[in-house]
Amino acid sequence: MEQSNNVTEFVLLGLTQDPKGQKVLFVIFLFIYIGTVLGNLLVFVTIIVSPSLGSPMYFFLAYLSFLDAVYSTSISPQMIVDLLSEKKTISFSACMGQLFIEHFLGGIEIFLLVAMAYDRYVAICKPLHYLTIMNRRFCTLLLFVALVGGFLHSMFQLLSVYNLPYCGSNVIDHFMCDMYPLLKLACIDTYFIGLTVIANGGSICIFIFIILLISYGVILSSLKTHSQEGRRKALSTCSSHITVVVLFFVPCTFIYARPVSNFAIDKPVTVLYTVITPMLNPLIYTLRNSEMKNAMEKLWAKQLTTVRTLMCS
Repeated sequence: MEQSNNVTEFVLLGLTQDPKGQKVLFVIFLFIYIGTVLGNLLVFVTIIVSPSLGSPMYFFLAYLSFLDAVYSTSISPQMIVDLLSEKKTISFSACMGQLFIEHFLGGIEIFLLVAMAYDRYVAICKPLHYLTIMNRRFCTLLLFVALVGGFLHSMFQLLSVYNLPYCGSNVIDHFMCDMYPLLKLACIDTYFIGLTVIANGGSICIFIFIILLISYGVILSSLKTHSQEGRRKALSTCSSHITVVVLFFVPCTFIYARPVSNFAIDKPVTVLYTVITPMLNPLIYTLRNSEMKNAMEKLWAKQLTTVRTLMCS
């Protein structure tokens, strides 16, 4: 692809222009980022090394946790560094790279959440056929579909903005490179391009969000025939999934399911699904999950035993 404009770098205005506010946000987001990476990697490692967590649900959860750690790393470090930098610039190629990675990983997460919803549907509504349907080969196929879906979505977004002529201002009123802030800088009418962004991003968010809510509605309605213990366990699992779905899809729908426009609230909303949600996911999936908590306790106990053995030898 050949670049058809004279812009070599962009200036990111960031979250705020207030120096004191920037320092406060630097500390807050630094701790959030560290907690996000450590929390998600802890979930990932716990599932990988624990034989008791070998079910398809944990297979998808492991990859979701790893994905959240990488997704956060594609956005948060740049934002954190810029909070203390006087010159908040990003090269054109780095900007396009960030755009591709964030939409690639975000697209994968959308399809992973669909796979996790289907897994819960089969487990609760067709328990006798669960292991037959959700075998490792089928789970790997769903993961591959998520990768391909994320890649196609991201490539479409990238191609929509890469060759646009940016001949005016190169100042992006945001803390990261994204579709609508970039379209705002283009020297041509981007109305129709904005419609394609809605079709590729916003409509997908709305459609899948509705499908997921209907799916969990069907799952919850089927619990009437289950035992009290079965209902309790299923409600605990599904409530965690629904919480993650709402936290991810509501902000995404607000950002991408509208014509090209930029509002002051866009930055806080973007922070919600790019920074806060990846941090909350490990807590949401583990606090009410006794299997995860027990596996983590065993992992920590094993590590402490190893450390004590090494210290005593």
